[in-house]
Amino acid sequence: MAINKNHEFEELDGIKCAIVEKNVLKSRVAFIQRLLTLNHFQVVVVDSPPPKAAAPAPVIEGVELPVLPLSPETFTVGVTDVMFNTTNAIFGRLLKTSDGHVVTLSYWKQQEPVAHDEIPYYENK
Repeated sequence: MAINKNHEFEELDGIKCAIVEKNVLKSRVAFIQRLLTLNHFQVVVVDSPPPKAAAPAPVIEGVELPVLPLSPETFTVGVTDVMFNTTNAIFGRLLKTSDGHVVTLSYWKQQEPVAHDEIPYYENK
């Protein structure tokens, strides 16, 4: 049971894991997996369960219903260290990129292609 919404954990492929992100696409999985493996975490990736299906629509003879597109394949990403918390790791400046820079929130969200070390406000003189 999670202490709060920011620290979820569950069993993935039979391994107790801290959840990093849920319902992510394959490209995001590759980014997260590369970054966390670089920071010495064992990453576990499993398929996300399909969304719950709504009740079937009533069949009306002679009326053709539109075909709904399938949702994209998504994954759940976790790490075997159940003490891991994404928020604490990012704002605690615990994660590093391959070139040694600190992972910032904008880099984690993939809004910037390169992590720029930000000087914390309390160290800015």
